[in-house]
Amino acid sequence: MKNNTTSKKGNQPNNDIKIYSLGGLGVVGMNMYVVECDDEIVIMDAGILFADDDIYGVNYIIPDFSYLKQNQKKIVALFITHGHEDHIGAIPFLLKQVNIPIIYASGLAVGIIKNKMLEYNTINYNLKEYIENSIYKYKNFEISFFRTNHSIPDSFGIAIKTRLGYIVNTGDFKFDFTPIGEKSNYYRMTSLGNEGVLCLMADSTNADIAQFSSSESKVGVTLMNLFSQITGRIIVAAFASNVYRVQQIIQASIASGRKVVVFGHSMEKTIEIASKLKYINYPKGWVLNSRELKKQNTNFITILCTGSQGEPMAALSRIANGTHKQIKLLPNDTVIYSSKAIPGNELFIHRNINKLVMAGAHVIENSPLTDTHTTGHASQNEMRMMLSLMQPKYFMPVHGESLMLKKHAKIATEIGIKKENCFVLDVGDVLSFNEKGAKVYKKKIPASEVYIDSSLSDVDSNIIKERKHMADEGLLTITFTLTKNKRLIGNAIVKSSGFTNSETSKSLENSIGQKANDILYNSLKKYKNINVKFIEKNIIMGLGQFIYQKIERRPLIVPIINVINKN
Repeated sequence: MKNNTTSKKGNQPNNDIKIYSLGGLGVVGMNMYVVECDDEIVIMDAGILFADDDIYGVNYIIPDFSYLKQNQKKIVALFITHGHEDHIGAIPFLLKQVNIPIIYASGLAVGIIKNKMLEYNTINYNLKEYIENSIYKYKNFEISFFRTNHSIPDSFGIAIKTRLGYIVNTGDFKFDFTPIGEKSNYYRMTSLGNEGVLCLMADSTNADIAQFSSSESKVGVTLMNLFSQITGRIIVAAFASNVYRVQQIIQASIASGRKVVVFGHSMEKTIEIASKLKYINYPKGWVLNSRELKKQNTNFITILCTGSQGEPMAALSRIANGTHKQIKLLPNDTVIYSSKAIPGNELFIHRNINKLVMAGAHVIENSPLTDTHTTGHASQNEMRMMLSLMQPKYFMPVHGESLMLKKHAKIATEIGIKKENCFVLDVGDVLSFNEKGAKVYKKKIPASEVYIDSSLSDVDSNIIKERKHMADEGLLTITFTLTKNKRLIGNAIVKSSGFTNSETSKSLENSIGQKANDILYNSLKKYKNINVKFIEKNIIMGLGQFIYQKIERRPLIVPIINVINKN
């Protein structure tokens, strides 16, 4: 519910306190939030978004850093809430473009960031660890922290004290009263509410889930029961970043006498880092690398792997397809999905499950009967609880698709926050506070998405549009060879791809060639000399209309005009 009545165009006074997002609004991922006042900027998180299959040739999407680059002298620090990729994955790309004086992170996030930056050894960075009691003071801000529960250790909310009250960013959170790790700091949350929260920015990922989320420890009990009953080999697919889950899978394996063999680069790295930092513990020799698989007794093995989302190159997908070099499915194998489907991945997951079942494996998915997974994000009741603890004057839902943000805002109004004080914003919108109140400026911060391919290079958005157009509508190239005196040598060479079947393509290409010749001759009459750009424009327009009338498709048309010296 954007407060349109207070959205006024005008200058942004330097002493106003401003909040804006460069990512994380309208999507689940790419979190990056900024608080600015006078000549100081505080950044919270710098995450990536994993690209969907319909964004061709793109691996990641990151925020647009152009505004930060223009104002980098104002930046005092980057603060990290926790170590998930959608909160830290864009750090190397940010550091390439923007001078960040210091990055503050806590616990496991520090280890993950250090490991990530090993791949970018030419980039200098300054990383410091904060603890829950840390306080960092600046001219306009005082930064402090409060512990939360999430699916990774050392998750924190960030409290920014301003002259008007606290701006609080919850980070990703849930309320788990029997957590595997440390408990949330409810006292600190309540204290912030009592001191005065100007604006709460809260995780909206599960705004459409009504029931209270299950405790992570309940999943551990389920895994223990399953592992004790299953005979034969167990293959478990889980998110590599869910450190608590990985620890519980290892514990269940040890309790049932199973050695754990790890597959998947991200899973191996997570266990390596978390083990060094004592977040994952196991007896020596119990967790093995993939080369050890052949040496183990098949009936006493847990294969822990990536691929719970049906990613084509992940270990579980290759096992399902029968293309994994080291793992072939056995008739008595049990595959456990210790995860839930990320929206958009359902088709790929179900395809893999069908393949696994057809190969003879038993498949166990998360369900009310099995509880092999629980979320790391707050449901509606937990959102109500956070809002009640914080008692914010203004509310800005973050980290969620548009529908999630709107539902979270509605929850806020239901517990008493004024409708006009709830701001559902878009990336780049500026929410500004002063002694008179809050307003959203019409002038936005530049905040377009930036596409990154497998080489970790930027991909121009126009190229993405062309790729999508070609995938949806097909491609047509038409080549002419002309002499300088406008004589056509041979016929036009027409090649089509992706917009007609093989039976009709030849006759259609002949028709297109004839039409193209007519357009060419008419175009040549307009100028004394050959005007290549004019000819190309006419061919694109003329053939576009002609093809749409024939087959109702609009392929990408690429005319190629070769002009040779021959008379």
